Amino acid sequence: MNHIPYALITPARNEEKHIEVLIESVIHQTVLPVKWIIVNDGSTDGTASIVQKYLADHPWIELLDLPVHRDRSFAAKAYAVNAGVECLAGISWEVVGNIDSDVSFDPDYCEFLIEKFESDPTLGVAGTIFSEDGGYSSGKDSFEGQNHVAGGCQLFRRKCFEEIGGYVPNKAGGVDWIAVTTARMKGWRTRSYREKSFYHYRKLGTAERSLLASAFSYGEKDYYLGNHPLWELVRVLYRSTKKPWLLGGASLGFGYFSAWARRMKRPVSDELMRFHRREEMLKLRAIAESLFRLQKVDNFEVKPS
Repeated sequence: MNHIPYALITPARNEEKHIEVLIESVIHQTVLPVKWIIVNDGSTDGTASIVQKYLADHPWIELLDLPVHRDRSFAAKAYAVNAGVECLAGISWEVVGNIDSDVSFDPDYCEFLIEKFESDPTLGVAGTIFSEDGGYSSGKDSFEGQNHVAGGCQLFRRKCFEEIGGYVPNKAGGVDWIAVTTARMKGWRTRSYREKSFYHYRKLGTAERSLLASAFSYGEKDYYLGNHPLWELVRVLYRSTKKPWLLGGASLGFGYFSAWARRMKRPVSDELMRFHRREEMLKLRAIAESLFRLQKVDNFEVKPS
């Protein structure tokens, strides 16, 4: 069966520990991409040499070397992905995927997602749940729900990606969240699926920092991405039920409050923040209605209505 053509882009900076596992996952996909741009974002380790071993046997893989730089902000990911998209000029593709360099997945993973795009023309962004060491699964432990697509593996319909302007560089983070939420605001459907999953080898948000520091940073991000205070309170309470228990929730809440006190600059438009907060309030109402009816709440399945 012929499928719509898709391309992949992977930003990689000092990922010699994980990049080969990802490469093995992609080259064994049941439906291969027409092009895979691996963006070596100024790595100073063996990342590039590992990728180069595969280029001769897999001509659809291309290594794009960016110069070494000191920018360790989250904007670097956006610049790397957008540089990769520029390399797709002259290539026919209908879906483009951003795949992090520290993940792996089953051989039919990409085919599964491509079939979702083929069956639903309104689908703008698609992905799956993910798991991490220690038993974490975004399908049961995340507060985001099925409308959010995790940044570790996001596939975009080309028209959608172009309408949202690709990834918007933001040094503080949230570039993938901004992309997905903007897509919904513009009328596209976004969806994570539970039927498949990818494995994330590094605990989310912990690169070069502790779990508590990561929670604090997420609290800051919640503020500058526009989370409603009531939503954040519920999120803090929910986070307090997960390891490291109360400390994780407290760190998250303190990060949000600290950002509010400092009036951190928000990279999102007023329009996007209003749309986001409206979704949050609708979801909280749906949760409250389920609790009122004494029904078990599935955070992943609950969605604004």
